[in-house]
Amino acid sequence: MTTTQLLLSFDLRIVPAPAGATESLDQDGNLALHAWFNTPAFELNVTSRYRVELLRDNPFDFTLPTGSQRLPLWYTPTLAESLSAYRNDLNVSDPVKQYAKSLAADAQWDVMSFLTALNRHIFYNFQHVTRPEGPARPSDETLNLRQGSCRDLAVLFCDVCRVMGVAARFVSGYECASAGQHDSSMHAWAEVYLPAAGWRGYDPSRGLAVADGHVAVAAAFDADLAAPISGLFQGACESQMETRLYMQVDSV
Repeated sequence: MTTTQLLLSFDLRIVPAPAGATESLDQDGNLALHAWFNTPAFELNVTSRYRVELLRDNPFDFTLPTGSQRLPLWYTPTLAESLSAYRNDLNVSDPVKQYAKSLAADAQWDVMSFLTALNRHIFYNFQHVTRPEGPARPSDETLNLRQGSCRDLAVLFCDVCRVMGVAARFVSGYECASAGQHDSSMHAWAEVYLPAAGWRGYDPSRGLAVADGHVAVAAAFDADLAAPISGLFQGACESQMETRLYMQVDSV
């Protein structure tokens, strides 16, 4: 259970059955299952079924401390050290840094105004495209193209936040708006860590703050670390992945 969602039931089936498996918490606190195999196989099938109750209906049910309302965002020394990886902007390009500073200046260096402005600016000024395959693009490429998939826009959002000292991470999961659609796919958005509020979600490809319309699967500093399934195989062959998704939203 987290403050945003409660796992009611979960079932995971792997075919062929693994030789062994172990559960663990990864570096970001995500529950992970590590499975290994000792016999050759031509196909690996992973089926997961689960039910969750979404708990947060108001994404703004908090008040920032007085010292944490201005940019660059200030954290206490201990908290800043704990969040240092999520605030790392060493690999962010100069164009993205300039973009971040321009938006911060327009928001008069106010933290909440900046986050809202960034979310809306990406939503209204970047074309949202569907890109079923491939890793998330670097933020400077997305900024230059002025378009991207949900994962590309989430990476850009995170990097812009990090430039202004705001801890940010990439989230993969699902959005309830795609329930019942035959072409549904996974979704991606960003979360920022705010003092006295914790991790709070922003979805730049939808232009909204995340509440009870998103189901998180994994969150991490880097998009690759938030993939729902990853692994390695041996042998002189190629791999291909196929996915199918069905989601149902129960009325309350």
